[in-house]
Amino acid sequence: FFSPQVLLLACAEDLECVPGFQQKVFYIEKPFEFTEDQLVLNLKFDDCKGNNKLNFQVSNPDFTVELDGNLVALKNVSEAGKALFVHARSEHAEDMAEIFILEANEKRGALKEILKLEGNLGIPRQKRAILTTPILIPENQRPPFPRVVGKVIRSEGTEGVKFRLSGKGVDQDPKGIFRINEMSGDVSVTRTLDREAIATYELEVEVVDMTGKTIDGPVRLDISVIDQNDNRPMFKEGPYVGHVMEGSATGTTVMRMAAFDADDASTDNALLRYNILKQTPTKPSPNMFYIDPEKGDIVTVVSPALLDRETMESPKYELVIEAKDMGGMDVGLTGTATATILIDDKNDHAPEFTKKEFQATVKEGVTGVIVNLTVGDRDDPATGAWRAVYSIINGNPGQSFEIHTNPQTNEGMLSVVKPLDYEISAFHTLLIKVENEDPLIPDITYGPSSTATVQITVEDVNEGPVFHPNPMAVTKQENIPVGSVVLTVNATDPDTLQHQTIRYSVYKDPAGWLEINPTNGTVGTTAVLDRESPFVHNNVYTALFLAIDSGNPPATGTGTLHITLEDVNDNVPSLYPTLAKVCDDAKDLRVVVLGASDKDLHPNTDPFKFELSKQSGPEKLWRINRLNNTHAQVILLQNLKKANYNIPISVTDSGKPPLTNTTELRLQVCTCKKSKMDCSASDALHISLTLILLSLLSLFCKS
Repeated sequence: FFSPQVLLLACAEDLECVPGFQQKVFYIEKPFEFTEDQLVLNLKFDDCKGNNKLNFQVSNPDFTVELDGNLVALKNVSEAGKALFVHARSEHAEDMAEIFILEANEKRGALKEILKLEGNLGIPRQKRAILTTPILIPENQRPPFPRVVGKVIRSEGTEGVKFRLSGKGVDQDPKGIFRINEMSGDVSVTRTLDREAIATYELEVEVVDMTGKTIDGPVRLDISVIDQNDNRPMFKEGPYVGHVMEGSATGTTVMRMAAFDADDASTDNALLRYNILKQTPTKPSPNMFYIDPEKGDIVTVVSPALLDRETMESPKYELVIEAKDMGGMDVGLTGTATATILIDDKNDHAPEFTKKEFQATVKEGVTGVIVNLTVGDRDDPATGAWRAVYSIINGNPGQSFEIHTNPQTNEGMLSVVKPLDYEISAFHTLLIKVENEDPLIPDITYGPSSTATVQITVEDVNEGPVFHPNPMAVTKQENIPVGSVVLTVNATDPDTLQHQTIRYSVYKDPAGWLEINPTNGTVGTTAVLDRESPFVHNNVYTALFLAIDSGNPPATGTGTLHITLEDVNDNVPSLYPTLAKVCDDAKDLRVVVLGASDKDLHPNTDPFKFELSKQSGPEKLWRINRLNNTHAQVILLQNLKKANYNIPISVTDSGKPPLTNTTELRLQVCTCKKSKMDCSASDALHISLTLILLSLLSLFCKS
């Protein structure tokens, strides 16, 4: 009969001393809480050679095994997990024991499933013939290798059979790390292990006969690598930069520092604690900040008054942060990083003008910057708390002035944007206000120093006379008599206080048609105004005149005159084309379509009247037909011999009175063969109706 608290699952009968734990697997009922110094159970380990240099390691750091084998709790533990693993090592042997922590109902079920009683001995047996327990191996073990780390037992004996081990770390990459003694079942490790590379290995053990045929198994064999503190904490996410607003309350969180430790996160090997090693600069306090040792949060610890950016030696602090594992114990490994903390500016200083009154002088009629207004501001120049915004709050009813901020100097550039007139006002007084882009904090206001006065003096200059109106416009008929008056211009001098006289002159007269009386400004014609002139565009002729005052030096004003010219019928129509060709055997006797044009405007142009001069001889050779208002067609009445003919045609416009122009149409009658026209002999066969008419007229006069 077995105790309900501790139950032996595997043991060997009638065996000599077997090195290792005499009992490897335990089941205990989970208590409400393991209390500090509580004895959990006693473990028996024997290396069969006196247990020289024996030590134990427990998978849960809240427990320890004393030299006498007592497993005790180091503190009150309410949650220890589902199992504890104890690794023992002496000078001659090492082994591992398992303690499974079960709820009360789980324990009763486990007994029924796992154990069976054999006879009255009460010896528990595993259902499988292969008995394996998890193996724990510390990482970074030193040679010699191979080193026995565990043992597999076959309950039915090993005669005539052998063990075979497989899996990752044996016959799979990384190969050759573990091996098994085929006869004894001893499991060995062949090299140093690195938990950070591979933390666990899942192997399989089977029993085969001498031919390699599987008899039992496979059964899973778990190997866990016990972590050692062989990795320093590392800060991987740098650079670390934090910001905190000046004047922030004590305890304001600035940033969080987080280090990484590659060791087992469930052990103290990766339990980190943070500390500030150094602060630069050390003023106004050597301890401006504090770091939460567990979370890594950096917070302010000085009063808001000390966190004043404008009084600090530097608005940038550098903290050397240390992370130490082993919960910060002296034996822990460390890693460091630098945290940069910037004290951000807030708008707690209003801009102030460097003086209450500024002076500026500007000539009338001139625009541009006339004065730069300077201000001082103790806030950060890289922020909106320093950048100035200027406004004119009085003295600018005509919007003649504007003020803008120089982005480099923060000065206010006061400009004249509408020319000032000395005769209207020789002095101007402006009231300027300066503010920041960012609003001031609630307890700060803009004071009297945030406004300034600008006194502006306008200097008188000799301004040129001004034409009224400008431009000037008048309508005249073309061809008016030379010497006709076009108009009288009028210019006045803006310098009303100087009492100057004005003289006039022609500045630009492209066609040379005009003159101006220098005293009274009367403009007259010196030539005929021609609407059809190339100097006239869209019926308008443009000339420029000067008005010059008697100042020293004299000032000049320019006036523009537009003369709209009305059309008269003073151009005869013209005929086109004046040359035509026709084949001597042509079937289509429509020789040419004639067009007429006239430089004048309607109604002094079309409709045009086309006429042929009187034809001589018994037969008429051609006629002309009107096609429309501007075109007519010349038609042969019969085929003509190869020759040149001149046909007088008159065209008359519709003006009142109408104008007529007579033009000779030269008609070449040519020989046409194979789509080629030969007019080369036409000159030799030349017949001119004009010459015939002249000859007849000469004979008539002689008779």
